[in-house]
Parts: sequence; C-alpha cells; structure tokens
Amino acid sequence: MKTLLSVFFSLLLSGIVVAQDKQDRPAVSFSGYIETYYSYDFGRPLSNTRPGFAYSHNKHNEVALNLGYIKAAYAQNGVRANLAVATGTYMNANLAAEPGVLKNIYEANVGLQLSKTANLWLDAGIFASHIGFESAIGKDCWSLTRGILADNSPYYESGVKLTYISPNEKWTLSGLVLNGWQRMQRVPGNRTLGLGHQITYKPNDAVTLNSSSFIGNDKPDSVRQMRYFHNFYGIFQLSSKWAVTAGFDIGFEQKYKGSNQYNTWYTPIVMAKLKADNKNSITARIEYYNDPNQVIISTGTTNGFKTWGYSINYDRQLSDQAVWRIEARSFSSNDKIFEKNSRLSTGNFFMTTAIAISF
Repeated sequence: MKTLLSVFFSLLLSGIVVAQDKQDRPAVSFSGYIETYYSYDFGRPLSNTRPGFAYSHNKHNEVALNLGYIKAAYAQNGVRANLAVATGTYMNANLAAEPGVLKNIYEANVGLQLSKTANLWLDAGIFASHIGFESAIGKDCWSLTRGILADNSPYYESGVKLTYISPNEKWTLSGLVLNGWQRMQRVPGNRTLGLGHQITYKPNDAVTLNSSSFIGNDKPDSVRQMRYFHNFYGIFQLSSKWAVTAGFDIGFEQKYKGSNQYNTWYTPIVMAKLKADNKNSITARIEYYNDPNQVIISTGTTNGFKTWGYSINYDRQLSDQAVWRIEARSFSSNDKIFEKNSRLSTGNFFMTTAIAISF
C-alpha cells in the first residue's frame, strides 16, 4: 500500500510540470483542511470521551484536532483522481475498524468520463458517502458538530460509482456498488456487495432535494441480515437571510438470517439558519433518533436509543478560508444512557468551540 501511495504522489507531482489543459492551468491541484476544537461535557465523563454515538468532536475537556488533511486532485482529458491523507479524532473514531495505513486515507479514487458529449462518469475507490447533507468537513456544514443521523450513517464508502449530470445541471443520478456500510474492505466472511443510489434535483438556486439509499448485508454470511436504508433531505433558501434544511432517515434490518421480520430505526431532523450578514450567522437544530432494537446505536437498556437533540451555534467568518464557531448542544433520552458525574443520566449537555481553515 505504501508503494502504491508513493507511485500515486510521484505521478501527481510530475503532472504539475507536464500536464496542462487547454486553458494552460495545471492538471494537478493541492488543497488542505484543518479543524481544531475544544469541547466541554458537563457530565464530565471519566474517559474524556463523549458518548459512543458521537464520532466527530468527541473529546471532552481537551484541545484536539477533529480533522486535518492534505489532498491532491488530478483532472484532464476525461480522467480525474483524488488522494487525501488525514488525521484527527474524526479519523480515529470513524476508521477504527480499517486495517493499517487505510486508517489515514480520507479519499482515494479515480474516474473516467464515459462520454464525450454527456457528463457521465465512472469512479472507483474510496470517496465521501452519497448519504446525507452533512460531511466530515465542518466548515461546509451549518452546525459545528454533526447530527446524530450523520454520525451514525456512512461518512465514507468504497466501491464503484456511475454518475450522470443533466445538461442543465438540475439532475444528478448515481448508482453504486459498495464494499459495505462505511467499509473500505468487506467484513471477513462476507461475500456480498452492497448497492446504493442517489438522485439530487435542483430546480433552482433556492431548492435542493435528495434521495439516497443503501441495500446490503454488513455481517458475515453465516449470520447475514439484509439492511435497507433510505435517506431523504431538502435544503430551502427562503430568503437572502433565512434557510431551512429538513431530513429524514429510515432503516430496516432483518431480525436474523432468513427472517421475514425487521428491526426498524428512523430519525427526523430540522435545521434553520439565519445569516445576519456576510460575517455572522446562527443555526438552530432539533432532531430525534429512534432505534429501540439498537441496530445502529447500542445502549443495553430497555427502550434502546430514543433520544432528542437540540443545538444552537454561532459562526463568525474570519475570512473566505477561515471560520470561528461556538455551539451549545443537549440530548434527552428515554433511558439513563449518559454519564454524569460518575452516574447515569437521561440528559447530556455540552459546549464546543472550533476554528476551521481550508486552503
């Protein structure tokens, strides 16, 4: 793997010198991202780690790096490629199951344009998930921390993706064959592949509608349990100052191999953003996650994971590349699942501040 990475970087670096497109621009570009944060959980967990369902900004009472990466991108003559290596608490939490050097791969993919007249691409490798409106890059998200639905659905995926963008760019259609539910490699003993789709419709600059899915088994074949998952969201720019995002995820998984019965989980979310001016904005969020059978979030309690979440954050745009943020967020659950002063509680409250810079 290390040899492949060195060869890839060598090709990219040589491309800076010899590869120029028709506008005489370099075929290779480099970019980066750094997001540092400090979070204080008023439950004061002894492990200094926030609840297990939080995979981003999950360290308590320490200054930490959530995500930092360096990315090289190549694009010329119907060929494109991306390679990004990363570190941070996001990588440690989300890629814990990946082997060796793969734990530090944020993105690694190549793509071919299949038509000279149509915007039709075939991409293969490791890329950002086709599910959800939030990504690991905090600067691109409305809120400082990620929603429960984002933290508990795939952030990344590996496989093959066929994408078509309509001439008017209002429609984007994708079909995917995947190695699993947020997997770079399949689970040992699993000989199946997952399937996915994405349809995005943008009738105008003010509206975005998206439908995404995953179908597959993420366990060894000996205990195969088919999972069917759908994500839907809409982003609406109501005015120059106000915008709303609404989303709904729902999933079904077989209770056991060959079963006609399914465990179900679902989660709605609504976010509202007020952009006071070019420098200042406020975002409020309300969400609910219902997973009584603990398919995704395990609690070991009677009612499983049934949790409301609320947050409000303030953003100050320091420049086109940098933003400072502060957020207050709380959770309220049916069962006592949160650590609070060495005891268990139904509630949790924490505050987070962060600085994110892209370059």
